[in-house]
Amino acid sequence: MRLVDFNINRLPETGELEVLHIPLNTPCQAGILDVHNASYVLTLLDTAYEGVKRGDFAAMVTAPLHKGIINDAGGAFFSGHTEYLAAKSHTPQVVMMLAGGGLRVALVTTHLPLKDIAAQITPELLSSVIHILHNDLQHKFHIENPRILVTGLNPHAGEQGHLGHEELDVIIPTLQKLQADGLDIKGPYPADTVFEPFILKDGDAVLAMYHDQGLPVLKYASFGKGVNITLGLPFIRTSVDHGTALDLAGTGRAMSGSLQAAVEYALQMHAPQH
Repeated sequence: MRLVDFNINRLPETGELEVLHIPLNTPCQAGILDVHNASYVLTLLDTAYEGVKRGDFAAMVTAPLHKGIINDAGGAFFSGHTEYLAAKSHTPQVVMMLAGGGLRVALVTTHLPLKDIAAQITPELLSSVIHILHNDLQHKFHIENPRILVTGLNPHAGEQGHLGHEELDVIIPTLQKLQADGLDIKGPYPADTVFEPFILKDGDAVLAMYHDQGLPVLKYASFGKGVNITLGLPFIRTSVDHGTALDLAGTGRAMSGSLQAAVEYALQMHAPQH
């Protein structure tokens, strides 16, 4: 492989990787955080965003970053790539979806304590998330009529109200309304059975109610090659499914499978369908 300077007006030759050079603020050492380079990380994100916004870049693939060191540098609070990109693109709501191992799993809620999840699942949120998921399955995954499988919140999907009322009060009425609008949605399924092959064959994506309900299954199935995809943004954005692993930086033991998969997913999502 040969590295070449970035030039938007030329196509790279086979075996070339074009590099847009953005210098560090100060020299770095692998695995050692340095607050002086925090703004450099944000410059990378800003450059990538401006590139996809202008159409210079077809998609954005992000590696993990350390949120703590960016916040230690001061300035506006930084909660993560996704929130930062949503704010820059004036996107009111985004949806996290992970893909890998033959699965696509999207989430209604993401990083919340278990005790707060039930109160967050409202008809408005659930309906909005499903519309975003449906739209991006159509326009970014090129699925003409997406089929979405939705989990319940409680064990056994509430067991007709004996194990919780969220299914009866919120989830089922919302799904019925969206079904009446023409969306192909099934559920709510018990989360411990929705991943059975005979159920999965009838869906293009699973929508889980919370983070640890859906993602452990996907991460087990993807074996380090999972991809985090942000739905709802006005551009394609994929990312790795893991954190910074500072203890592996510079050791030669870090695995690149998830990053490679993220690049491949972005290429597939951008490729015109015939």
